[in-house]
Amino acid sequence: MEEAAALGLAGIALTDHDTSDGWAPARLAARAHGIDLLPGIELTTRDGGRSTHLLAYGPDPEYAELANAMHRVRDARIARARRMVKRLSADYRIEWDEVVLSTDARTVGRPHIADALVRAGHFADRSAAFREVLHPGSVYYESTFAIDTVEAIGIVRDAGGVPVLAHPAAGRQREAVTEGSLRRFAEAGLWGIELDHPENREDWLPRLRELSAQYGLEVTGASDYHGAGKTNRMGERTSSAELVGRIRAEVVNPY
Repeated sequence: MEEAAALGLAGIALTDHDTSDGWAPARLAARAHGIDLLPGIELTTRDGGRSTHLLAYGPDPEYAELANAMHRVRDARIARARRMVKRLSADYRIEWDEVVLSTDARTVGRPHIADALVRAGHFADRSAAFREVLHPGSVYYESTFAIDTVEAIGIVRDAGGVPVLAHPAAGRQREAVTEGSLRRFAEAGLWGIELDHPENREDWLPRLRELSAQYGLEVTGASDYHGAGKTNRMGERTSSAELVGRIRAEVVNPY
């Protein structure tokens, strides 16, 4: 929050993966620094064989179906991370204790494994670790449980939140989200699509902008800032105050 204020941002959204644990301390820090906070969650979902991330702005984190889904995903991600670390340890100096050493996050995943590999000197940064050994085609990679994206959209809506499809054209994917998937997401209640994101491939965006207009989806932007572990910088991509206002207007019980 201090960094956001120093950059002159009016506000930021906090969307940790599959948890709302950061909301309370973030609110305190936001008030202390005069920053508007939009609380959210980034849900780990799957659309067929494609890993899909769904942003949920302002849902009730205690809503039973949402809380249960997050709990199942967190447990599965931790078990999957342990298995990946075991595979990696055959070729790299890495141990589970080192992965969880520097995080108090409830969700442990590939970013934490990447950070441990960087600390051990195997890679220059988190992005390099993902590119070399943590991508889906790697021999060290293992998939994890994720709820169906269409189901997740319904859960977010039922929890009073606003569902937005995260980084749908990220270069690490084999292709951008398909028209068929986007149509099904829109029919299920998807509100927006995050097209202004630093990891989206520019050549995939024109078609997605056409489809977003066709299906009545709002176009959002965000930096997807992860601190020092990722090259994305806070404030490099933003959403307008007007757009954030429309998000807040959709939230059933503002938090």
